[in-house]
Amino acid sequence: MRSVVTTRHGSLRGTAEGGITAFKGIPYAAPPFGPDRFRLPRPATPWDGVRDARAYGPTVPKAPYAPPFDRLIPEVDIPGEDCLNLNVWTPGLGGSLPVMVWLHGGAFSNGSGSVPGYDGSRFARDGVVCVTVNYRLGADGFLHVSDDTPANLGLLDQIAALAWVRDNITAFGGDPGNVTVFGESAGAMSIGTLLAMPSAAGLFQRAILQSGAAHHALSPASARLVGRHLADLLGVEATAKAIATVPQGRLTEAQQQLRTAISADPDPARWGEAALNLMPFEPVVDGELLPAPPIERIAAGAGAGIDLLVGTNSDEFRLFLVPTGVIGHVNEPMLHATAARYGLDADAAVAVYRAARPDASPGDLLAAIATDWFYRIPAIRLAEARTGQPGTTHLYEFAWQPPTFDGHLGACHATELPFVFDNLHDEAFTPLLGPEPPQQLADAMHAAWVSFATTGDPGWPAYDLQQRPTMRFDIVPEILTDPRAGERALWEGMR
Repeated sequence: MRSVVTTRHGSLRGTAEGGITAFKGIPYAAPPFGPDRFRLPRPATPWDGVRDARAYGPTVPKAPYAPPFDRLIPEVDIPGEDCLNLNVWTPGLGGSLPVMVWLHGGAFSNGSGSVPGYDGSRFARDGVVCVTVNYRLGADGFLHVSDDTPANLGLLDQIAALAWVRDNITAFGGDPGNVTVFGESAGAMSIGTLLAMPSAAGLFQRAILQSGAAHHALSPASARLVGRHLADLLGVEATAKAIATVPQGRLTEAQQQLRTAISADPDPARWGEAALNLMPFEPVVDGELLPAPPIERIAAGAGAGIDLLVGTNSDEFRLFLVPTGVIGHVNEPMLHATAARYGLDADAAVAVYRAARPDASPGDLLAAIATDWFYRIPAIRLAEARTGQPGTTHLYEFAWQPPTFDGHLGACHATELPFVFDNLHDEAFTPLLGPEPPQQLADAMHAAWVSFATTGDPGWPAYDLQQRPTMRFDIVPEILTDPRAGERALWEGMR
């Protein structure tokens, strides 16, 4: 198999093994440093000769995950400035195969397309050209302190990567007219935003949103509040120019401090929408690149015609409560206060959630309510917003519960990732999933993703408002009709 390919910027040498060729560390934009810091992504500089693309390239600057998440969520840090790069796995350089482009999660402040668990070999094995992307994170990607600084640079990086795919993927055997963008958590929230952005139109034909939808975005006022708090932590003026003078290590450290501060005091007067979202850096509704909140744009027809697969895990929020031990410290007043902060009638909501979980602790009930607020209800709202529009929408729920943490972790945030990629062999996931996660579930889930990217049909009925069919992925997958309808109904008009 040939391991050299020619792109518009120059030739690349990859690694061919087992019928799959991988090309790694391919620059799709110029390094975002020096005069290009806090600027729109510029095209990568062409090169002469054959560039070595056999190893992952640099990752964008970011702080490490805080314990205990550093053990549970695989992360990689590769130094270097040429960090706006991507990776491609292909089963052959000829043909016209479906393409899948992965946008990683990490709360818009962590993550990388170079995490080994995102190795795209199994997608290539199954006839898909797989691409994973690095994009700017934290302040470099999502800072918005004034109107003279471009907002949403991380999203513009993603658009630049998708434009690179459009212009170059044919050389890797991919079809630029059959592109599925897929992502998890902040990656899925990014996709929900890309659906609403005029500048992303036409760059993908299908989208898969895992544990994130179209509700997480900040107003310019909230983004400026966050930016001012960051500047105060750094002891500089609240301008991009001043923040750019801060050493990168100090900036990433301050970003981590900022997230801790929001979690410790989630006061809307201090943080705006970030007080509920608990993420200081998110897409910004700037009125230009993103004209209105993503869910509103989509309900009005943005992204119509794009097929969607959207879903969540059954126990998302337990990732943030069980490993830390916080779940055991939640009491009834804290539970009711949280429900009220989300806009619910606290007494009525707690009663409904408790009726389905009679033995649940206050922490268990808080986890269920927060899971719905952050993840499940936004996914349902996205599916509802698409009703009557061109393009199909399919809904799923991942329900397999690992044995880790004495079985208390549940089907929490990020547990579906190695199943989607069919990478259960990656030992980095063992602390989260345990030593023997079920391969038959990976077979089913991975096959559904491949089928959707290839045909637009993952293998179960499209969503409608009468039956609300939802595929539940567990050891034995099954199609449910309107799961937990009573809890869903609580959020009407609230979320």
